[in-house]
Amino acid sequence: GERQLISFARALAHDPPLLILDEATSSVDPATERLIRDAISRISAARTTLIVAHRLSTIRDADRILVLHQGRIVEQGTHDDLMSMGGVYHKLSRLGSA
Repeated sequence: GERQLISFARALAHDPPLLILDEATSSVDPATERLIRDAISRISAARTTLIVAHRLSTIRDADRILVLHQGRIVEQGTHDDLMSMGGVYHKLSRLGSA
């Protein structure tokens, strides 16, 4: 988790117009995950941010979520849109909260 935080800070130091994050919260404790999610929310407002995530909590507040299945985009929308569709995202979300 500490290495991820250092990499995250380095990326932000350059103030890029596009930020790509791959599993930003994959190996951190819940408190650190919350700090990272809050930071992502603040910095994403000023730039395009692409987040590759398996933890849906990481992307819940995204403007647009793309759901990939077997290499294809099968759904897209906000968290609420995707939950109301009852598709892949909805099923994954329910599995994660079980």
